[in-house]
Amino acid sequence: MAVRSSIRCVLVSLLLIGSTATIARSSPEQWPQWRGPSRDGVSTETGLLREWPEAGPPLAWQVNGAGAGYSSFAVADGRLYTLGARQRTEYVVAFDATSGEKLWEVANGERFNNDKGDGPRSTPTIDDGRVYVFGSSGDLTVLDAATGEVFWTHNLLEEFGGRNIQWGLSESPLVLSDRILVAPGGRDAAIVALRKSDGSLIWSSQDDEPGYSSALLHPVGDVQQAIWFTASRAVGIDVSDGRLLWSYDRVANNVANIATPIARGNRVFLSSDYGTGAALLELAANGSEVSASEVYFTRDMRNHHASSVLVGDYLYGFSSSILTAMRFETGEVAWRDRSVGKGSLVYADERLYLFSEDGVVGLAEANPQLYVEHGRFELQTGNAPSWSHPVVADGKLFLRDQDTLYAYDVTGRAR
Repeated sequence: MAVRSSIRCVLVSLLLIGSTATIARSSPEQWPQWRGPSRDGVSTETGLLREWPEAGPPLAWQVNGAGAGYSSFAVADGRLYTLGARQRTEYVVAFDATSGEKLWEVANGERFNNDKGDGPRSTPTIDDGRVYVFGSSGDLTVLDAATGEVFWTHNLLEEFGGRNIQWGLSESPLVLSDRILVAPGGRDAAIVALRKSDGSLIWSSQDDEPGYSSALLHPVGDVQQAIWFTASRAVGIDVSDGRLLWSYDRVANNVANIATPIARGNRVFLSSDYGTGAALLELAANGSEVSASEVYFTRDMRNHHASSVLVGDYLYGFSSSILTAMRFETGEVAWRDRSVGKGSLVYADERLYLFSEDGVVGLAEANPQLYVEHGRFELQTGNAPSWSHPVVADGKLFLRDQDTLYAYDVTGRAR
């Protein structure tokens, strides 16, 4: 097929270190949590199609039964996990990743209702044979990944005196070796660490209202740190005791902070939309203390519901509705392109997998010189925007439009 490319003017020409890291037991082909093994939107799979046929890659299966909601997927041990809602209830649902057969579903609290779409927003986390989920009404539940058996469940809004936010709690739980980190937004309990065994409290910290972002584990020096983007600021928290390490508020807006932080080395990138922008912070450790200073602030990358991906020296992400390539260290824009329209993306095998909120799916190079597209196709979607982010795992591209799930073979061979 013809390769579509366009050049935009050059304006000025991972991380997850071991220790208490999440999902250390997952294989490279799995996607055990929000944004993949390292929460960076990067798949380690290789041998994938370099270019798609005109109609798109082969459809492996398509099924209904996920329910309403915007949750993405976790993929582990041949199973696909997500959250959805029917009637007045939210559910955790497991599917066979090869066939699409529904394996089990378990109720997980009250359905969230909203004018921007009902149902859960977060993504399950899989660790050591267990599923950790955080429903949009505050229900944190731990289940057996194979059977759906519930080990324990807690409503964190009730336990910590928080209240739901306008578009529903959206954070995907960060699971470490012995604890779960999540932000219910209670007084003196904006962020909490809970024991994996029973959900009991280890520590609580801060007073922030939750944002719609999910935390990132990023050790600095000898400090095990997690980074949150709350409703009012970005914060670094010591995961051992909940101690506040640093705070930065310039990149926060007053509407919705959604994108997940991106970190490499001693630098952290944060971005939000609604006219705000992005910032790169430099972190410095001095013993048990960590400080943060601004390297740059720019309005040229305004991530809305989708986070960017960092490939080499460049970030690729949707600045509002425009796909943008930006140099990580300087904030210099390399190119902009309307691409598939406003959407979300992940990276695998030298390609960007793009999914617009209108159902257009694209494959493009992660190329800092120009935008080069290698195929696209379109899903027939419903009235709600397609805000569930794509996943590349086990040789498949997994997509969701509310109740409907799609799996495409992106290896060029039957699996």
